Amino acid sequence: MFRLGLMGCGAVAGYGHLPAITKSPDFELAAIYEPDPARTKKLQSDYGVPVYTDVDAFFQAGFEAVVITSPAPHHCRNVLDAARFGKHVLCEKPLAADEWQAVEMIETMEKQGLLLFTAFDYRFSPVALTIKRMVAEGLIGEVRSLRLCYIWNLHGKYASSEAPPYQLNMRRSGRMLEGGPMVDCGVHQIDLARWWLGSEVTSYTSEGAWVDEYEAPDHMYLHMQHASGAHTMVEISYSYCFTAKEPISHFTYQLVGTEGIIYYDREAKRFEMRTSAGTTTFPFAKEKHFSGMYDEFAKALESRSPQNMPTGEDGLIATRIARSATEELIRRRHNRIEQ
Repeated sequence: MFRLGLMGCGAVAGYGHLPAITKSPDFELAAIYEPDPARTKKLQSDYGVPVYTDVDAFFQAGFEAVVITSPAPHHCRNVLDAARFGKHVLCEKPLAADEWQAVEMIETMEKQGLLLFTAFDYRFSPVALTIKRMVAEGLIGEVRSLRLCYIWNLHGKYASSEAPPYQLNMRRSGRMLEGGPMVDCGVHQIDLARWWLGSEVTSYTSEGAWVDEYEAPDHMYLHMQHASGAHTMVEISYSYCFTAKEPISHFTYQLVGTEGIIYYDREAKRFEMRTSAGTTTFPFAKEKHFSGMYDEFAKALESRSPQNMPTGEDGLIATRIARSATEELIRRRHNRIEQ
């Protein structure tokens, strides 16, 4: 059994990481780092482990690896501190605020002989694993096109809309200020496309729309060309129904091959393959799978090798594409305004 420390205890840690860690036979939660002193007492009561506000004291709490679920701007400092104390790392996405930070994180961990993984938990859903197998076995022929869509409101523009004055939903606002939907969640789809195809992205372009009032576009389209000749289109939004009383969302995977298609629709709970032989229906599962990721994390720590875990390099590539595509749209918008 491996002892883990966890840095940052926000929404993603609460619904994803901590339940997976506490239920896993491979891990024991040893310590939590939470810089807000007002939260330490409740966290310690909830999880029964020491909660630290001092970084050095946290890293001396006796664990082998650390899970970083702090806000993205803190990831680089957290990873460098982990390297200083000789800890392996599983870091939430996006890996870093920019490419240079990601490179520093990867190089520092490698110099220390430590493992660095990116928490692309979508890879471990039974749906994603089945798609990976079907593509590898050529069940829909050669994959030529992928359309990966995730349009939603990130829980709405306002925390409460019962009566004015309305308070902003700070989780959504924070993600928009950190780079917008492609940088925050689109990296999952970028990673899936590379992983499913086993083919690197050779070029990409983007388009976007500004529905809300942030620098980054809140509805965005990314077009990627792969070395295999396949094309991936990622559509992602944080403004779809963002002020609606009764919002809806759409999460779909569509893979088009020379011999058929694969189709997944989360809202319709539909997962199927259609070929000349007929239609094959597969068991439905949601896109996230933290427990599967932790199963693989344990294997990687045991073997001291990545196994099937998404690496720091995978995180770097996805972040580079998402952030540079977003920044290009921002530049183009500024140029239009100035003209």
